[in-house]
Formats: sequence, C-alpha cells, structure tokens
Amino acid sequence: MRRIIAAINMTIDGFCDHTAIIPDEEIHQHYTDLLNNADVVLYGRITYQLMQFWQTLIKDPSGEKSMDDFAMAIDKIPKIVFSQTLKSTEWHSAKLADRPIEEEVSTLKQQPGKDIFVGSRSLIIQLMKLNLIDEYQLCVHPVLAGSGLPLFENINDRTVLKLIKTKTFRGGAVTLYYEPSK
Repeated sequence: MRRIIAAINMTIDGFCDHTAIIPDEEIHQHYTDLLNNADVVLYGRITYQLMQFWQTLIKDPSGEKSMDDFAMAIDKIPKIVFSQTLKSTEWHSAKLADRPIEEEVSTLKQQPGKDIFVGSRSLIIQLMKLNLIDEYQLCVHPVLAGSGLPLFENINDRTVLKLIKTKTFRGGAVTLYYEPSK
C-alpha cells in the first residue's frame, strides 16, 4: 500500500505563502529528490497553476542547476489536479481528477508503487479531515509572514502527531517529519 505524504513549505508563524519564503539550492535539491522518489503528486487548482511556472524553465533553463533540476522533476512526475473550475490541464504530465478526493486517494493508496505527495494546502486539510495522510513533511522556513493562509485552518478535531525525524538546512529551514499517532 502506498503512503500519502503531505509535503509543504510554511513560515514559522504557520502560513503557506510561496512569496514569503526564499527556497535556496539545498531546498530545491531536497524537493527534487522527493519528486524523483514518488509516483504522483496531488494538487488543487491554485497550487497547480502556481507550479506551472516551472514549465518556463523546461523551455528556457535558468542556468541554476538546483532550479533546473527541480523543473525537470516537477515536469516529469504525474500530477492529479483537483478542481471544479479547470476544464483541462495544459501540462503533459497532469490530469484532472475525475472522482471525489476521498475516492481518488483511497484508490491510489491501494495500488502498488511509490509514495504519493500532496503539495496543496487545501488538499492537505481535506485529506487530514478524512484521516488519509500517513506522513507530514512540514518545511518550516525562518520567516514570519504576519499574515496569509494558515496551513491548519478550520481543523475542528484534535490531532496528535508523532515526530519521527527532522532535517535541518544550512539556510535555517527545518523539515519536521510527523506521523499521525495511532
């Protein structure tokens, strides 16, 4: 059975705002490695559209190895997009989900293969409420945003997590790896 891993960047004050953090070479390499060792990544519409930026580096590489490597990894990994407004995807490796999230993810989990990553705040919240997340990888950056979208918004049930490991980056970010307590 495949694992569902919620992997997301956030600020110290708990906000998911890609404009507030500045990922460095080491962070890009970390996420490149994650994508290269996964079978699929799940996105909501907003995050999917933000990630389409990386297609520009496929067509016109930046010359910065870590960014170009990440662009190649994100380009090749299959993506399933959950959206009620998109009618199609323009990315060759992306497709729209054709079933409700609980059904789609439950089916994916039962298939053989590597991990499934969830990279959208909205999907993490939905899957958390459905108890379908097997691991959380929260990359906390040394930034206070002061405002934005909180990762754990509208969570009504108490959830206890068990810290299984940490990874500290030279730039001060720390990835906290958690599993739901049984």
